[in-house]
Amino acid sequence: MEPKFYTQSGFTHKDFASVLNKYNYNLNLGDITAGTIFSEEKDGFLVDIGTKIAAYLPRDEITIYKNQLTTKEIINETREFFILAYNKISEQPIVSIKRLEYIRAWERIKQMEQEDITMNLMVHEINKGGILTLIENIQSFIPNSHIANIQNKSLLINQKIECQFLLINEKLNKIILSNKRAKLKNLRHKINIGQVILGTITKIESYGTFVKIHDMTALLHISEIKKEIKENMKIIVQVGDKIKVKIIHIDEKQGRLSVSQKNL
Repeated sequence: MEPKFYTQSGFTHKDFASVLNKYNYNLNLGDITAGTIFSEEKDGFLVDIGTKIAAYLPRDEITIYKNQLTTKEIINETREFFILAYNKISEQPIVSIKRLEYIRAWERIKQMEQEDITMNLMVHEINKGGILTLIENIQSFIPNSHIANIQNKSLLINQKIECQFLLINEKLNKIILSNKRAKLKNLRHKINIGQVILGTITKIESYGTFVKIHDMTALLHISEIKKEIKENMKIIVQVGDKIKVKIIHIDEKQGRLSVSQKNL
């Protein structure tokens, strides 16, 4: 999503300054104020926000968006700015667009998290620990443990992945997402506790077996495996085999599904 700038037709930065002076606005750190970018400096821009000394917009504070805007796109634009600091010597206000974009991005993210929505986000990077994507142009992470089909992770680059929020922390600028949560949410009308269902073995570990049910991987813990199979598990069952299991636990918050072979 590209940033938008709004221009008030017929309303110049001089007009705006005269309005501010008329009402004697007192701007403090953290305030949000409107202004007009009117001049380019070596490392930034001058902004008329109605103060006696023009505010300074550092180039690094223009936007959080990957593609930086050109000078032609922002000169004479009237929009809102965040009062970031004041120069101690000159008392010149230092303003930021980026900080304002972060504030508003996080407002939208918190609202989406509260509504527990499902998102389809583009995978732009893969690393050892998981997947990196963007939400409201803020980097987000999906750990390997929360990817439904981890075997195909390398095929997800530049593809969209379905996910839900797992953890957000605005102070740390941290967003953790879960693909498994989204997958499990889609299955809520197809599975239920106590249901007996056919699944496919995808992995066998010492602590249990992983079984694919629909598009979700469930854990068949060693304690829930039939005695006769447990004693000779590697001989009796193999990856790719279909087995009958009973759903015993659905954890929608963590995107986990547990199954059992007992009492079938």
